[in-house]
Amino acid sequence: MQRNFQRPFVLPPGATEVVLIRHGSARHSTPEEPLGLIDGQSDPDLTELGRDQALAVAERLSSAKTEAIFVTPLRRTQATARPLAERLGIEPVVLPELREVYLGDWEGQLNHRASSDDSLTRELFAAERWDVIPNAEPMEDFSARVRRGMELLVEAAGPDNTTLAVVHGGVISEACSQVTGARPFAFLSAENGSLTRLMCLPSGKWTLLAFNDTAHLRDPNGQ
Repeated sequence: MQRNFQRPFVLPPGATEVVLIRHGSARHSTPEEPLGLIDGQSDPDLTELGRDQALAVAERLSSAKTEAIFVTPLRRTQATARPLAERLGIEPVVLPELREVYLGDWEGQLNHRASSDDSLTRELFAAERWDVIPNAEPMEDFSARVRRGMELLVEAAGPDNTTLAVVHGGVISEACSQVTGARPFAFLSAENGSLTRLMCLPSGKWTLLAFNDTAHLRDPNGQ
């Protein structure tokens, strides 16, 4: 049968759709109010805004046809997934491979440090490598585990299914860059609570369907 590219999108036979949800807004460290680290990694809770975003995600995906929701070991993803999991009656599964990139000396301080105009910040964004930061996770290691995490999502879902995963901004950026062949930081702008949709064909080829969908986070006036 001939393809009709003007019709609404339908998942091709044997394909798997992966919806990556960025966790809701979380607390961040400041020099005046530092946050502790859990097993060496920043593990803040959601802010009030983040909890509102989690509720908006649950409303948006309340009719999603899926059998699985994945989260990472970090509680900001688990807290974001909770309202959606309750709506769908699904117990989230922890997938360690999709935890956020470890930032070494900047762990828990990215928002504060990245807003400064120092030489290390400029080098980080010029090189588009997290491991410019002292003691950060090697970029190749991060890329490999994100790739493996995405493969595990597809394996768990199986063909002709959609699976949901609440993850982190760095993970979404890396996954989209791998799928599209873009620069490493080209997709670093995913907003908290946003949806990014990717598709894996039976051949193993990936396609980016949508990035940073925030329609559910805006009021009817577009604010």
